[in-house]
Amino acid sequence: MISLQQALRQSMKNLTVASSQRWTSTTQRSAIGMIRPFASATPGTPLSQQPKSRKELSETFLDGTSLVYVEDMYSAWKKDPSSVHKSWASFFQSADFDAPAGEAYMSPPTLQTSAPTAAQPTAATSTTAGGSANLKQVSESMRLLLLIRAYQVRGHAMANLDPLNLMVRPEPPELNISKYGFTEADLDKPIFVGDGLISGFLTNNAPQTTLRQVLTRLKQTYCGNVGVEYMHIQDREMCDWIRENFETPQAPEYKHDEKVKILERLAWADQFESFLGLKYKTHKRFGLDGCESLIPGMKAMIDDSAEMGVRDVVIGMPHRGRLNVLANVVRKPLKAIFNEFNGGVVSLEGEYSGTGDVKYHLGTSYDRVASNGNKIHLSLVANPSHLEAVNPVVEGKVRAKQQYAGDTEQNTALAIILHGDASIAGQGVVYETLHLSKLANYSTGGTIHIVVNNQIGFTTNPSSSRSSMYCTDVAKTIDVPIFHVNGDDVEAVVRVCKLAAEWRQRFKRDVIVDIVCYRRFGHNETDQPKFTQPLMYTKIGQQTPVMEKYSKQLIDEKVLTSDQYQQMRSVIRDAYEKGFQEGMKYTPKPSDWFENRWVGVKNTTQLAEVQSTNISQPEVKALGEVLCNVPAGFELHPTLKRILKEKNEMFEKGAGFDWATAEALAFGSLLLEGNHVRLSGQDVERGTFSHRHSVLHDQNNGSTYCPLKNVSSVLKKDAAEYVVSNSSLSEFAVLGFELGYSLENPKSLILWEAQFGDFSNGAQVILDQFISSGEQKWMRQSGLVMLLPHGYDGAGPEHSSCRLERYLQLCDGDPNKIPPREEAERKQAQHSNMQVINCTTPANYFHALRRQVLRDFRKPLIMASPKWLLRLTQSFSSIDEFTKVNSFTRVYGESNPQDLVAPEKVQRLIFCSGQVYYLLKAAREAAKVKDAAIIRVEQLHPFPFDLVADQLQHYPNAKVIWCQEEPMNMGPWSFVYHYFNSTFKSVNRPFNLQYAGRPSSASPAVASHSLHKLQEEIFLSEALGTKKNI
Repeated sequence: MISLQQALRQSMKNLTVASSQRWTSTTQRSAIGMIRPFASATPGTPLSQQPKSRKELSETFLDGTSLVYVEDMYSAWKKDPSSVHKSWASFFQSADFDAPAGEAYMSPPTLQTSAPTAAQPTAATSTTAGGSANLKQVSESMRLLLLIRAYQVRGHAMANLDPLNLMVRPEPPELNISKYGFTEADLDKPIFVGDGLISGFLTNNAPQTTLRQVLTRLKQTYCGNVGVEYMHIQDREMCDWIRENFETPQAPEYKHDEKVKILERLAWADQFESFLGLKYKTHKRFGLDGCESLIPGMKAMIDDSAEMGVRDVVIGMPHRGRLNVLANVVRKPLKAIFNEFNGGVVSLEGEYSGTGDVKYHLGTSYDRVASNGNKIHLSLVANPSHLEAVNPVVEGKVRAKQQYAGDTEQNTALAIILHGDASIAGQGVVYETLHLSKLANYSTGGTIHIVVNNQIGFTTNPSSSRSSMYCTDVAKTIDVPIFHVNGDDVEAVVRVCKLAAEWRQRFKRDVIVDIVCYRRFGHNETDQPKFTQPLMYTKIGQQTPVMEKYSKQLIDEKVLTSDQYQQMRSVIRDAYEKGFQEGMKYTPKPSDWFENRWVGVKNTTQLAEVQSTNISQPEVKALGEVLCNVPAGFELHPTLKRILKEKNEMFEKGAGFDWATAEALAFGSLLLEGNHVRLSGQDVERGTFSHRHSVLHDQNNGSTYCPLKNVSSVLKKDAAEYVVSNSSLSEFAVLGFELGYSLENPKSLILWEAQFGDFSNGAQVILDQFISSGEQKWMRQSGLVMLLPHGYDGAGPEHSSCRLERYLQLCDGDPNKIPPREEAERKQAQHSNMQVINCTTPANYFHALRRQVLRDFRKPLIMASPKWLLRLTQSFSSIDEFTKVNSFTRVYGESNPQDLVAPEKVQRLIFCSGQVYYLLKAAREAAKVKDAAIIRVEQLHPFPFDLVADQLQHYPNAKVIWCQEEPMNMGPWSFVYHYFNSTFKSVNRPFNLQYAGRPSSASPAVASHSLHKLQEEIFLSEALGTKKNI
């Protein structure tokens, strides 16, 4: 009798690749070159003795690809027969009962069945002399299985993807039959495979096949015009689903009417580009020429998504092909598109322009009826030239749609993001955004990514723009399938787009469609690409357009006649001409730019109102009940027990309200008023400085309790949902996500908090291109709040400054334009691009947050949030400041005028902002200075001209000083200087503003704590006039 080990060893003895390349370090390498790490490798233990995961032990014959691997499964089976796949268990059992090797095999379940099938022996297997024949059959069958596996893993490397045939794609060694002991002479020899041992798509379920037949089907499936990468996915069900859809007995075919629909959609895309090229020869349009198949692919994807329950699609994309997508996918009216080419501008009384950007950056949203009759809302998010920056914005907007729709299954809203081949490989925000895909509070249930792969960047070849084989390799980090497809095979493009839609709805995971195409012109239509790619563009010049190829194919197939095709083209041309003529007279409307949730939100030409931001004392007390109590049996950390006890005393006494409590009061009151609140960022649940404790953890069992999530249940009142979530260690993607979230519904407070204020510079693109300028460019308002911990406390260069100067530099206020006093606060805020504040009291922070929602317009808010003030009792607020003060205080006057000389005798009028106020106040008290008044500017932008003017007039004889803790070239100094100049003029006072602060510096702060204190002492004494020779 031949033992199991002997049979396996003999059957695989010719497979040198399985032995010579089996192991590398602690990584298992299969006979076909696929690397798979061991789940639990123990150093110093032979790999054949390493423990296996249950998933690895349940591999079928088709997946078992090494001798050591099979031996491991045999050992596991001996201990527990249920620990291995049924097909292997059948084999091991039969072998142990002395069955001949050929009869021992039981086929693994096919893709259509779940039960193993016994292999039927041939006449030869029943003879005693047939032992060697049986062994030969086993060997051939196993070698064939390894070859099949190799094509599943690496077949894409031989796929016909490049329409230009410029790709050099050598055959991977593991796809060569010689690696598995086969020769050309073996191609037509029968190989015993049993009934269903190898998937029916290869053998038509016959018990025997030939190597040639199997190779032909493998190449058709994995090496045609579609190359699929999926074997890196760790989930068996997902891999099997892809096999089911690709390993089909026959290649999929479209019906005649389906082909005509594809042709018609392709024609609309093709003629759109040619029409624009004819009418606007000198305009940049970043056309889709060379990838027109994108349009029928996207439309089929959206049609199928609508049929599967999707009602909202949010699209993000770069400029290439954007106008074509707007016209033929989103179906923005042609007259509006042509009007933009003709220089049309959305303008309300000359003050509110929505086209402060080029036409190929603009977004829009429309309701459309899909071809199957289902209504669907399509939004294309406006995007700057920072190609991938829009990705997280799209994800946030989709997540918000799901939130407001109560779509916990994430079925009804879908993100589609288009990429360029250079940008998806080169820009880090791609990975940052992909990394959010399965995080509980950031997932959108899967995004469909489409790469318009021009095989070139601006002028850069792929060999210079990425280190990986494919531009899409970054997606393998999150276990999603990648469909590479030849862009000149429009039917294949449509097929994989439809598969992508089905995958997303079934598995709620991302999916990549990589359309390998070309760019017919240069980076734009006026560029000369032959400067840098002469060979490529010579080939492109000779390339037959996909429209011409596909129309000829359908005419040859007699799907339609040449006359019918020409009639189709004529109808489309007439439609574009009509749109062009209407565009000459079209007047854009602001309603084209606003979505229905934003109806009622005022623009700058409409009189806005700001409601009172205070709340009642009973409401404060009620929220105290929510914030100070936890469920019975919930074991708090001892420190938190003390904190909650102190918080309870705070509510009982009506005094000593700290910053975290003020914030919670703002959140809780807004929730009770029906406004959704979402706080996101690194470590926000506890707070960087251990101050917030929004989520409490049971010390015994690890369960959590969030008081603000239970406002409704505790108070027995309706309340909106509160979400607080620690984010991944990303600024760019997470801030972009929260911005996108804030764009969906104005009846919400959306906040992003930086771990430290200076970390926000990792998201500078979102701030520059979206937050500070988005409304002016795209007429999209946002009430997003950025909390940036800021303050000099000796922490060193990296954690002191949030770089206030950068935010102030982005503000659009005009220091020479002072609004009328009676409308200063409202009109300034409405006409500004964003607000920048630096609060000194918890209550003012409370009012700032509520003000964001309790007015009928939206502006981003940048807040330099406190650090050591969080525990400074002198800064804490009383209950009256929440209940009796009814608005945000832009400027605080002198807090202790009774302790100073008369206003006309005050010698120094010190303006400041933020926590430096408390340093000034303490230094003034220590030095017993009585003739220096300290004024706090809480809102730096819009600049409070009126209130600063009041202070200048109140202290007419004082020397005016601006004091800050930042260096002279940082902080507010350079910004406020010009505003003070205008304010002095407005009150007929000679301009004389002096600076007191740290000296100019390249670094935001010093590292030495003693030097930090010395600098502080110097600038405080300069401000107060107590400076001595130090």
